[in-house]
Amino acid sequence: DRGSPYASGDYRARLAHYGMAASMSRTGNCWDNAVAESFFGTLKTELTDPARYATHAAAHAAICDYIDNFYNLQRRHSHNGCVSPIEYEVRSFTTAA
Repeated sequence: DRGSPYASGDYRARLAHYGMAASMSRTGNCWDNAVAESFFGTLKTELTDPARYATHAAAHAAICDYIDNFYNLQRRHSHNGCVSPIEYEVRSFTTAA
């Protein structure tokens, strides 16, 4: 996003303070973060939007469980030929061997 909050001096100074670099593509290039945006949209739709968590730790545990035990192992991804990422990786490794 190239919005003014992300390009502001205060925001960029805070990033620098924490040793972080902004990921900002050129104007009109919306593909820079497309994969991450797609994942976060899926995460919100499938897990966090319908739920309420009592603590930050509970939310963290639920998100880690979702990624480690569902998203990567079971959830079918249309980009991978409708198989899970782990199944896609196994097939790719087997084909390469």
